[in-house]
Amino acid sequence: MLTFVGLGLFDERSITVEGREALAGADHVVAEFYTSQLAGTTIEKLESYHDVSIEVRERAGIEQEPGSILDAAETEQVVFLTGGDPMISTTHVDLRLRATARNIDTRIIHGTTAASAASSLTGLQNYRFGKATTLPFPYAHGGDSVPQSVIDTIDDNRERGLHTLVYLDIKADRGEYMTADTAAALLSSAYETEDDDGTLAVAVCRAGSSDPVIEADCLSVLADHNFGAPLHLLVIPGDLHHMESDALRELAGAPVGLLPTLD
Repeated sequence: MLTFVGLGLFDERSITVEGREALAGADHVVAEFYTSQLAGTTIEKLESYHDVSIEVRERAGIEQEPGSILDAAETEQVVFLTGGDPMISTTHVDLRLRATARNIDTRIIHGTTAASAASSLTGLQNYRFGKATTLPFPYAHGGDSVPQSVIDTIDDNRERGLHTLVYLDIKADRGEYMTADTAAALLSSAYETEDDDGTLAVAVCRAGSSDPVIEADCLSVLADHNFGAPLHLLVIPGDLHHMESDALRELAGAPVGLLPTLD
């Protein structure tokens, strides 16, 4: 049996009760943290809290060399851990399909996702989000600005009145986590001019922790803030229902002048 378990968003306690029970019954535990990180904990704390030994795999060890995981799952209870929800990444879907091809039973125990947390914390309605995008570090795509694909996704969503969830780049092997202020500065250079009132954005920081920070303002203002420790997200709102507008004003401190609402 191969059981995929989502660890949730922040630390060793973010896992569900069902996920913790699966860990307790596992013969072997494998984890990857290249698609997402738990900023509030360490591998050592995870192992201690759940009383398990965890084998951490790099990307190649999952995508190119999954054989040992599947071999073990043929005769043992293997748990595969990820941050957030385990099936958000296509890498994990591929691993499940490989297991199915070998007649290995699989199971998914879901965890809280960044997308659901962003909607909950901001008060923006989840069904009004369009396609998400990821903003990379400039050096990661060989440029010095925002990739056109990111701009196209935001623009397409805004034309349809939809919100855009912008995931921020993680380079775990280098210990680099893009912050909301860095992302806001990059997007501000692409969207804002001296002649406009600014593009509304919402910084969502440390979702899942006991002290998340949610702040809404124009991109150029957010670019000057220090939002503290990772992980961070940005949301670029589309058209706002009056309740969404109220939520951004009351929960995220959005300036009234940046809050146009639907008729």
